[in-house]
Amino acid sequence: MINFATLDLNLLRILDALLIEGSTTRAGQRVGLSQPAISAALGRLRHALNDDLFLRRGNRLDPTEYARQIEEPLRLALEQLESALTGPLQFDPTVATDTFKLSGSDFFAEMLMPRLADTVYRRAPYMRVQLVDLVPDSYVDTLERYSVDAALIPDTDVPDWIEKRPLFLSGWAVVARTGNRRLASLGLQSGDTIPIDTFCDMGHVLFSPEGNLRAMGDAALSKVGRERRVVMTMPVFSGVYRAVSESELIAILPIQLAQTVAPYAGLTVYKAPIEIPTVQIVMIWHRRYSNSPAHVWVRDLIAELLAPLDAMHW
Repeated sequence: MINFATLDLNLLRILDALLIEGSTTRAGQRVGLSQPAISAALGRLRHALNDDLFLRRGNRLDPTEYARQIEEPLRLALEQLESALTGPLQFDPTVATDTFKLSGSDFFAEMLMPRLADTVYRRAPYMRVQLVDLVPDSYVDTLERYSVDAALIPDTDVPDWIEKRPLFLSGWAVVARTGNRRLASLGLQSGDTIPIDTFCDMGHVLFSPEGNLRAMGDAALSKVGRERRVVMTMPVFSGVYRAVSESELIAILPIQLAQTVAPYAGLTVYKAPIEIPTVQIVMIWHRRYSNSPAHVWVRDLIAELLAPLDAMHW
């Protein structure tokens, strides 16, 4: 039987850090304690909770089944306690030292992170923001298993423990190297529509972290009984437009990214010959963070910086 009257609540914060990091060293860095202090605290936790809590596997600590069962309620309780004790009105970004881990494609490395870097530096100079890759084919895993605070993704159905916030609508454009011989021979200018026969016949570079050979553009072509020639896939958007800029290939990109990178990447932006549905981009996060003052502040800032993308269209 656990005696809560004598349980040191600081141990619960250490347990949460161990569950997140799977390492006494990294857990110590997260909570500002030495590795020996974390190891000593783990010994006290094992005694207080009457469970091993973690089993060592190589350099990693694997949680026991009991530890897995209490991980979610423990983290939610700590978050609610922090919110109750601090309150949103007491959050001061000028002295905050929080770390915010954001997940998204490299679209956001181009379209968000430079402005976010400048704004965070000016408004919250001691905060740290990290952009990490999405987990392929599983946005939910990005939040649940990889300690990500929020993810920027195309709108999709999510479990009820996730909240989401609409950010902007993204349309599509076709990019080609400025001076592309095939398109130049047709006399096409920036903003013109590429004829569908030319569009289908030219080689395409496709953005796909998983290496898929079909995407939304192919579904749109199928509706009119056509298909294109995908000759290369890239896991990052920067790889897509770099490949196009140095070849006779073309690619479909989000219109905001296409218009932004075209001037310095040596690209010309065209319209596709078929209608590709726009995509609603949303921000998702675990409900445990919904009322976290630092979390709310960063989410609002991201939404503020991305709002102008909604107006970028033909």
